[in-house]
Amino acid sequence: MNGPAQKVTVTDIRIPFFRLVFVFVKMALAMIPAALIIAAIGFLVSAAGVALFTRPLGVPL
Repeated sequence: MNGPAQKVTVTDIRIPFFRLVFVFVKMALAMIPAALIIAAIGFLVSAAGVALFTRPLGVPL
């Protein structure tokens, strides 16, 4: 790392097609529980907002 800086350009990456498909399928399957967790957090935040910033039914202004 003491020598002069050199520029490197990547021109090709060789990945077998089915290995790439397998990686994309794994990412798609990993997205399902992540989306459920994010939806649950959003539900809890919105429920807390409704509970904190609205008045109960039947209570006059």
